[in-house]
Amino acid sequence: MSSLSTQSYKGSRDYFPEEKRLQNYIFNVWRKTVESFGYEEYGAPLLEPMDIYLAKSGQELAGEQTYAFEDRGGRKVTIRPEMTPSISRMVAARRHEFAVPARLYSIANFMRYERPQRGREREFWQLNADLFGVDGPMADAEIIEMSYRSVLNFGARPDMFTVRVNNRQLVNQLLGQFLGLDVIGANMMTKLLDKKNKIPPETFKQQAIEIFGAEGSREGLPKLAQMISMKSVDDLPAELSDSPSVQQIRTVMDLLRQKGVTNAVFDVTLMRGLDYYTGTVFEFFDNAPENNRAMFGGGRYDGLVGLFGVEPMATVGVGMGATTMQVFLEVHGLLPELATHTDVYIIPISPEVMSGADALARKLRSEGVFAELDITGRKIDKQLKAALKKQVPFAVFVGSEELESETYTVKNLVESTEQKVNFTRMISVVTDHRYDGDEDALFEA
Repeated sequence: MSSLSTQSYKGSRDYFPEEKRLQNYIFNVWRKTVESFGYEEYGAPLLEPMDIYLAKSGQELAGEQTYAFEDRGGRKVTIRPEMTPSISRMVAARRHEFAVPARLYSIANFMRYERPQRGREREFWQLNADLFGVDGPMADAEIIEMSYRSVLNFGARPDMFTVRVNNRQLVNQLLGQFLGLDVIGANMMTKLLDKKNKIPPETFKQQAIEIFGAEGSREGLPKLAQMISMKSVDDLPAELSDSPSVQQIRTVMDLLRQKGVTNAVFDVTLMRGLDYYTGTVFEFFDNAPENNRAMFGGGRYDGLVGLFGVEPMATVGVGMGATTMQVFLEVHGLLPELATHTDVYIIPISPEVMSGADALARKLRSEGVFAELDITGRKIDKQLKAALKKQVPFAVFVGSEELESETYTVKNLVESTEQKVNFTRMISVVTDHRYDGDEDALFEA
């Protein structure tokens, strides 16, 4: 019988302690950012009925990327590929109990069956933050501002990334009134524009011709090129200047400038592929040449809550992926060096003092010190090697003499220095140098 593979499932990751420390660092920055805006955390099931994704997420996600199966009760379910339908279901269940505006967030894992690549995995972790119950540009601008602050709180500068903003109602008007496409053609063009930067220009042109038709492409292609070249709201066709969608995106852009979001730009080609978006949409793009790609995005989706048999509710949200955020931090040299949270490694000099060393560990923990006790009974040098391998910053040697005098040798394993101290002094020595969360310094900056 062959041995089992040590590899994780394709497209998923094992998180060993050093990777988990980094992941938790990202989670902690996210959590502090959204909670500073008044958002409350919630949780949702890993499995959902398949029909909530078929209703509004789009065929590509619901039909091709879900891990769907029939459970033992004959129900068609799927591992959640996103959180938006879940939180919409939850809000609909308590539609009249939530205080409006309802600001909600979660940090959870999801699965999509797609091709793994850099920054994109089949199992991924994501922050989802949503604002329910407020229509209009103020809510849109708040979500974008909060997302912007979340990136800055990792130590990033605004010139490292760009916030691209568009409006799906405006897109529908441009595709219909300006390009002259019917509903089916407009839907196909939306999907094509959504992948514009992921396919060769010639492929994009050929697929656009197929959407317009041979006859319609003679007039349609130049107009499409003109539409793509619109770099600001002022470049939009004059006949659309007074439309609500144009007025809304103007207001959103003005609000972002007032909020100090200095790197927001209008991008008429930004689609956001999911079918449920109804208004403002946005994406955060990394400006680094080696990672010039979308990091995350979101937008307004006013129709989802109403699908659950209650009155519709205005909603805008964002989803941020932990892996794409980690790649951004790596590319820009923003990853912190994160040590273990263990403060001290206690090394009994002989098996006879194990009981006393155990009592010392308990006493340290009661004072808030994170203490690991070596209980192997092995030689001192092997215990010390274990402490070094674990990257614990301090080691305390415990023998009968130390227990009797209550004075201990504390070795700084980072600086290779040591000193003899009493219990009270030991606490201050090890806690003054502990890792206490690098994200705190960023929030205070």
